[in-house]
Amino acid sequence: MAVPWSVIPDYHCFGCSPHNESGLRLSFTPDGDGLAARFCLGRSFESYPGVVHGGLIGVICDEVMGNLIVLARHVPAFTVSQRTRFLTPLLIDREYRCVATLSGDGTEQPIRASADILDADGAVCATSAATYQPFTLADARHHLSLGDDEVALLSHALTTADALPPNGVRS
Repeated sequence: MAVPWSVIPDYHCFGCSPHNESGLRLSFTPDGDGLAARFCLGRSFESYPGVVHGGLIGVICDEVMGNLIVLARHVPAFTVSQRTRFLTPLLIDREYRCVATLSGDGTEQPIRASADILDADGAVCATSAATYQPFTLADARHHLSLGDDEVALLSHALTTADALPPNGVRS
């Protein structure tokens, strides 16, 4: 599932851009409960030998939750707070899946989201909960390094993206 940022030819998001050589290069698929991303991290992402750095697990959860907001609510949102709980260490060179869902009906602010990291057997390895503050591109323009043409492209993409329902859950 394409994210609206992909209309900017050279976007460099650490989490989802295919143009960022040192990034995670996550891609997203609709999931029965929201949005999912599969990943497998190598040694360049480890902390203790053989173990994925815990901070990256928070990044992955934040990335999937944040993009779910964009796709379901058609607004970008800054992370306000995030809490991640680790149930088991994630190991390098293993397949995992992050699944994010949204709370509420789409009218509340800040927006609340949650994510689970599951191993290949479906066991939950980590959970994360976060709140996000939606923003308009015009209001956050001074924080973003986008030209006028890129703002126009992104604004259009936000309103025409393949939509998920406002709560991120398909019936």
